[in-house]
Amino acid sequence: MEDIREKVILVGVDTGVADDYDVCMQELKSLAEACHMQVVGILTQKMEAANKALYIGTGKVEELRELAKMTDAELVVFEDSLTPSQLRNLKDECKLPVMDRTNLILDIFASRAKTREAKLQVEVARLKYLLPRLVGLHDALSRQGGASGSMSNKGAGEKKLELDRRKIEHRITELSKELETVSTERRTQRKRRRNSGIPQVSLAGYTNAGKSTLLNTLTNSDIYAKDQLFATLDPTTRQLTLPNKQEIIITDTVGFIQRLPHQLIAAFRSTLEVVTEADLLVHVIDVSHELYKEQATAVHEVLKEIGAETKPVITVYNKIDKLPPDSKLADRLALEEDTVCISAAKKLNLESLQQMIESHLKSKAVEVTLCIPYAETAKAAQLHETANVLEQEYTENGAVMKVILPVEDLEAYNEYILKSE
Repeated sequence: MEDIREKVILVGVDTGVADDYDVCMQELKSLAEACHMQVVGILTQKMEAANKALYIGTGKVEELRELAKMTDAELVVFEDSLTPSQLRNLKDECKLPVMDRTNLILDIFASRAKTREAKLQVEVARLKYLLPRLVGLHDALSRQGGASGSMSNKGAGEKKLELDRRKIEHRITELSKELETVSTERRTQRKRRRNSGIPQVSLAGYTNAGKSTLLNTLTNSDIYAKDQLFATLDPTTRQLTLPNKQEIIITDTVGFIQRLPHQLIAAFRSTLEVVTEADLLVHVIDVSHELYKEQATAVHEVLKEIGAETKPVITVYNKIDKLPPDSKLADRLALEEDTVCISAAKKLNLESLQQMIESHLKSKAVEVTLCIPYAETAKAAQLHETANVLEQEYTENGAVMKVILPVEDLEAYNEYILKSE
């Protein structure tokens, strides 16, 4: 059967804040297409500030109605987050369902959520978004047939909105408690990893930059990786042995986007903690994308919002295989400090990336050779928990172990050091 897509018109107000507003509208188009919508028209208006009642001017509303008739549009999607009154007024004026950018992203997250934790996070975010917009969203939400979690049974997407404010608040409380239980389990897992002394590396970046593909390539894994926005919502952790035999924990995280809705950042905070607790961030950028600079800036903004802006970062320009053959861009970018250009899909230059990771982690750990007396076997056993044991042999004086030891633990083993390398 032919893929039938919902026809939508995109609308935005350029207040001069963005350097290039076309970038914002192009991303909105990508988001709509990721939600299986067919964009049949785009309207923008330059104004000093969005209209408080209608977001756009009254003349533009008339133009929007005419365009909707000409294109048989079924939905209007606005580039900004709309207030409850704007949603209500626009729905009345347009005679069509209305959706804003935040709700569109929530829809995408709902369709991508696979695990229980992701579904809980998305449903909490959706309900917090819905709460102040109950009246304005009544008809707009009737088009949604598949909210995540239990809401899909008879909740936010039904033609008649049965949940009142109190019920929604009660549901948010229930979900938050359940989510906290799941989040506690995840924190316990992270605590065990931290206590192991193995360095933690997190992949961060714009959605669809190639983080999951990079994790798969480095660790010979087969986690879900697809050329689509927000393919990964749950952090996926794998162990990687670097060329110098040092073991690290490397984690793929949810992709970022410009102006990621605050409801989602709040709901996914426990998931994003893996970024704030990492010893090193690997910022993956799709260098083949025409807006890669803007996307990189958006990632830095989200890192700042979650308190991870001071973390040491390696910048990885991915997908160099998609650049034109005569492009010198990768050569220029490779000259930047703490930067490497790769292709995760084609396995290009991954050795340089791993060497750069090794170099950054050296300040966090040191390679030493220890001789642990047999009378202190507990010390030797503890090393297997707190350090990377590279080699081990048994001599008359005790167990000789070449290890990569966290710097903060070095003092505790000073008396056993044979030589430092």
